[in-house]
Amino acid sequence: MTAADDPADPVDPADPVDPIGLLARALAQTAGLIDGTGVELAGHPTPCRSWDVGDLISHLLHDLAQFTLRAEGGQPDWSRPFDRVEEDWLHAFEAGAERLVEAWRAAGDLTGTVDLPGGATLPARFPVDQQTTEFAVHAWDLAHATGQSTEGLDHEVARAALDWAHGALKPEYRGDEADHHAFAPEVPAPPDAPAYDRLAAFFGRDPAAGAGA
Repeated sequence: MTAADDPADPVDPADPVDPIGLLARALAQTAGLIDGTGVELAGHPTPCRSWDVGDLISHLLHDLAQFTLRAEGGQPDWSRPFDRVEEDWLHAFEAGAERLVEAWRAAGDLTGTVDLPGGATLPARFPVDQQTTEFAVHAWDLAHATGQSTEGLDHEVARAALDWAHGALKPEYRGDEADHHAFAPEVPAPPDAPAYDRLAAFFGRDPAAGAGA
């Protein structure tokens, strides 16, 4: 087993991995999971609170449109609810994923930093890493909800997502859904657990629980 194959091996933040390439890989594996999801599973529960499989895939399609707007320099309106999509999930996802990657490729240099109001700075690649993380976490959700294996998923994507999340997901973002928190408290996971299980646990999912938990 090489270091690249070891799910416990972290991604070096100084490694010049192409962030858009990582995003494309996250999108490709999500498309593969959608391809393995029949419409008869639309009503099955998922690890995402309040969402069934149909809602989760519809959310991912909504993400693609919103993230593309962000890549093109716009400001997505996250208060707008997503529309539920009942069919043709794979075609819609693949088309949206292609547009998103093309938008980021056209966005310019992502190697520097950007200034924020108040004097703070962020890496220019920050929103791309955020989007990669979104699709990595939801890939685990969809696999878990539909009985598909996570063993063949891209562990480098998972490790990069987990590294990003450790720096970005603050404790104040966590709490009960009823209190309008987006993320549940972190679930403990062994350090030698598979990368996707550790990622899911950090985002408040319990890898040992059923899909609807």
